[in-house]
Amino acid sequence: MENLNLKIIYRFLGITAVLNGLFMWMAVPFSLYYKEKAVLGILNAGIITIAIGLLLYFFNKPISKNIQKKEGYLIVTLGWLTLSFTGMLPYLLSGTIPSVADAFFETISGYSTTGSSILTDIESMPKGILFWRSATHWIGGMGIIVLTIAILPLLGIGGMQLFMAEAPGPSADKLHPRITDTAKRLWLIYVLLTFVEFLLLKIAGMTWFDAINHAMATVSTGGFSTKNASIAHWNHMPWVQYIIIFFMFVAGTNFVLTYYALKGKLSKVINSEEFKYYFFSIVGISLLIAFTIIFFQDPSLKTSIEHPMIFGKTESALRHSLFSVISVVTTTGFVSADFTMWNFFATAIFFALFFVGGSAGSTSGGVKVVRHIVMLKNSFLEFKKSLHPNAIIPVRYDGKAVSQAIVFNILSFFILYMLIFIVGTVVLALLGLDIKSALGACASSLGNIGPAIGSVSPVDNFAHLSIGAKWFCSFLMLIGRLELFTVLILLTPFFWRKN
Repeated sequence: MENLNLKIIYRFLGITAVLNGLFMWMAVPFSLYYKEKAVLGILNAGIITIAIGLLLYFFNKPISKNIQKKEGYLIVTLGWLTLSFTGMLPYLLSGTIPSVADAFFETISGYSTTGSSILTDIESMPKGILFWRSATHWIGGMGIIVLTIAILPLLGIGGMQLFMAEAPGPSADKLHPRITDTAKRLWLIYVLLTFVEFLLLKIAGMTWFDAINHAMATVSTGGFSTKNASIAHWNHMPWVQYIIIFFMFVAGTNFVLTYYALKGKLSKVINSEEFKYYFFSIVGISLLIAFTIIFFQDPSLKTSIEHPMIFGKTESALRHSLFSVISVVTTTGFVSADFTMWNFFATAIFFALFFVGGSAGSTSGGVKVVRHIVMLKNSFLEFKKSLHPNAIIPVRYDGKAVSQAIVFNILSFFILYMLIFIVGTVVLALLGLDIKSALGACASSLGNIGPAIGSVSPVDNFAHLSIGAKWFCSFLMLIGRLELFTVLILLTPFFWRKN
């Protein structure tokens, strides 16, 4: 422990808490506008959170302002826990979610952009609380750690180690040589996408309150909705769903590619190997599922495609299959229809999609498309090496050779991911879930997806889970959001040894 710069860790957690408290107060105007009693709970939650943050900041002046790898891992993990434990205060102090286990589950589901919920009647919740619930998505989507990096120069603290620990995906592509400028550009893109989607959803027919909440939940690939039926509430308004489909797709794309697209460098997007796999996989799987809905609907299952259709059965099937596929692949978790009620083949495909994930460098969770590409290429190379054992054939990605260290890292990640999934399923079964629900809840929590199968299907929620199961799913959400290694490395004995 002596080799850790604890004061810089505490000071950073203080900054995180202060920012979180200020974000809480953004929900106050909504509560005042709708004349809700919850306003006092939100105000007090912000005061307590900011006070905690200021105490941590001013009473921990570090001698050295350098952040090493160990401090980086601790700051990121403890930062997310700080967000989650303080972020649940508006729920507790307003009385809207009185249980600590439930409030923590809802909060970490928000920050991790999972979108799983324990609320059984969302529409009865105060508007200020619903806004805060969506805001937790928006904060967690890009990561408040990256936001804080953007202001670190003002505090005289360097942040490269933090960005590498927080940035989603196997690598952190930089848009600019200076890490703080990178963070600022990422947040500018993030804010721009949120604002544009808000305007389009408002024009398409949503209320301004629903539009801002769903814009935050879409761009963050979160999935919290203001309606009990999620996006199915707007099944009579196809353009609302098409707008959300587009922004879910963009949010699941590498933000570096989005930056290049906005700069007019479309060739970089088109030539990206990951983007091509991501795009064509979504299109191909969506068409396959739409085909099964139209021609092979299981008569024993009640279809959840709406009747009467606005543009006809074919358009409706295509829209809902595309919406559901993008929602699962990008780990957003919005629901326009219950895919478990289409046919068993479609349900099996969606369960497989739980392990895909969006692009590296996006706000989505899961394994990520680039890892699957590298693993598949490496597998095919093993076949070649069986025929030509003396040949030296590297894995190539985007025309460049991938180092063996990165290949091994990706293989290790996937093995660990599947091992956690197996163990997690067994644990949830021990905690009272049937095997189908345990498989779904574990895959959903670890992949930060939201809706799953079994008793946690798209039309159900996690309210019925035992307290132990809720805490365990919360842990799975955290390690899934921070890509396993960032959290699990803290549980190893060698991390705590002196250098």
